[in-house]
Amino acid sequence: MVTLCFDFGNTRKKAAIFTGPLIEKIITLPDDSPATIQGLIDLYHPQKSILSSVVNHDPAMEELLAKQTRFHKLSYLTKLSFTTLVGKPETIGADRLALLAASVRFYPDSNNLIIALGTCITYNFIDKYHRFAGGGISPGMEMRLRALNHYTAKLPLMEANSNVPLIGYDTATNILSGVTLGMVYEIDGFIDEYRKKFDNFNVVLTGGDMVHLGSHLKNKIFADPELIFKGLYAISELNNP
Repeated sequence: MVTLCFDFGNTRKKAAIFTGPLIEKIITLPDDSPATIQGLIDLYHPQKSILSSVVNHDPAMEELLAKQTRFHKLSYLTKLSFTTLVGKPETIGADRLALLAASVRFYPDSNNLIIALGTCITYNFIDKYHRFAGGGISPGMEMRLRALNHYTAKLPLMEANSNVPLIGYDTATNILSGVTLGMVYEIDGFIDEYRKKFDNFNVVLTGGDMVHLGSHLKNKIFADPELIFKGLYAISELNNP
């Protein structure tokens, strides 16, 4: 059984091809046009598909997937393996729902903090009773680097780099130290505060910027760049068995 899982974020549109529960391939898509989606269908012949989208994507792709596969669009109406304590569940991003579903599947007996490093950093806390309590959102790395360039007259736009000094020795390294290590201290600080409140506590780091930040963190974490796709697959199986 082949399942196509789509993750449309603010920065990239990606798809994962599953054969059974195993990820065979992850693809970054050039766009969300029907032609691109049809190309995936023709190549991999999926029986099922699921979409997590936090952007305004082409609605024609949903029609196409619904015609040729057993399709599910992730939303607050989706059947989930956890409950939410959030006041307005319809405001929870689809990407966060997928991450939470993965945490319940792979770390079912722990209090879990899932930290996703993308356009934004999202902190997603779900307790050992599988209740999503909320978390936090702050600017991601690219957003911080672009803001320094955009809102100043002379600061350059820097590219992310994991090899940064504590004490910057020129403008470029000052920016990279401030942004990269500032995010590290933010993340470690959140983890420390959660750890004070909860025992049997587990942290999972995911998202594209984990390669720049993971090695600097002092706290013990699990790193899983494919977590969102594993969550999407689990949700697809629950809603489209």
